[in-house]
Amino acid sequence: MSDQRPQYGELATPEEQRRAAGLPPLDEVVIAPPSAPLPPAVQAGNPVNESSTKRSHPVDRFATIVMLAYGLINVVITGLSYLDLPSVMNQTMKVVGIEGEFTNFAQAKTWGMIAAIVLVVGWSITAALSIRRLRRGRLTWWLPIAGAIVTIGVVSVCIAVPMMSDPAFVAHLEQMTTP
Repeated sequence: MSDQRPQYGELATPEEQRRAAGLPPLDEVVIAPPSAPLPPAVQAGNPVNESSTKRSHPVDRFATIVMLAYGLINVVITGLSYLDLPSVMNQTMKVVGIEGEFTNFAQAKTWGMIAAIVLVVGWSITAALSIRRLRRGRLTWWLPIAGAIVTIGVVSVCIAVPMMSDPAFVAHLEQMTTP
């Protein structure tokens, strides 16, 4: 039995290479036209490596999903409490040590509703942008953090409006500023 493979250091012809790889000879190969159009980059002669367009970041994906889930739980719990903002303000004033009770109920109900809506809208926008970035294979872990910071900033302003208009809170601030 003779070995038809090239020996170490010898160059193999294309026919020998195909035979060694178990492929049919070149004259038997039929090239079929592509069934689907090629992407523009491939048509232009630039092969696209799919792994370069869709990068897998499993830790980033996990962190983003966990932060979005935590944010959703926070939005539900906090948003429901903001719907009863006068009682939240009363509890806050007691914790801080402000004497008196919160009396600015009308503004608190309005701004509490606005704060709850801002929470939901802020989380929804953050989740939509995060999912969009995750689908594109981009790093996304920072987006829920940035969305939370922006949303909390806007919600804090919404809550500060009725708090700064309450006579007991204003009296406490005046008491703190006088020597």
